[in-house]
Amino acid sequence: MEGQPDVEPRNQDHMDHEREPAEDEWNSWQRGQVRNTLHLVSAAAQWILLLACLIYLGIDSLQPSTPRSDEVPWTHIRYTGESIKGIAMNLTAEVGSIQIRNGSIMITCDGLYLVSLKGDIFFPDLEEEDSLKLMLRKMDNKTSRALWEQTVQVSGDAVNLTTVLYLFDQDNITLWTSSNATIADLSFSVVLLSPFPCSP
Repeated sequence: MEGQPDVEPRNQDHMDHEREPAEDEWNSWQRGQVRNTLHLVSAAAQWILLLACLIYLGIDSLQPSTPRSDEVPWTHIRYTGESIKGIAMNLTAEVGSIQIRNGSIMITCDGLYLVSLKGDIFFPDLEEEDSLKLMLRKMDNKTSRALWEQTVQVSGDAVNLTTVLYLFDQDNITLWTSSNATIADLSFSVVLLSPFPCSP
């Protein structure tokens, strides 16, 4: 009977030793549950953010795009008429935002321009010359120089130009012929490809 008190403390110690691993295991399980919950909340937040971004991009792509005709300088000219030797053709814009003044295309922005020109040239029998030249000329404040020219050997011959030119603000582009001629079905387009800061 005297040995029983010694058994109880030993049993108590044994139970304490068994309880400590169980408590550690329980605490570890609870920490794991908290971590799992945080991972789930984080993943849900990321998916919600991704869904919100996709909805925003979808709505933005469904909105009608603004027309670029007001942003990009361009012009398109159709012309049928007479050309007088030494005088620029009296061109007028059919559509576009680049102004034409006194037959000259007024460039208001530095940059690369796509130039396209097609048409037919008819001329009377030339007495002194057996050919005629159609010239695209650039005129600035001080000088005038040819950007392109094509020699027409036969009346009714077609002219054709597609090129890229670097033009500057304040340049004026004109068309000339080296002799009197009739221009038919001329289609002439100028479009800015790579803009630099433009004049207001």
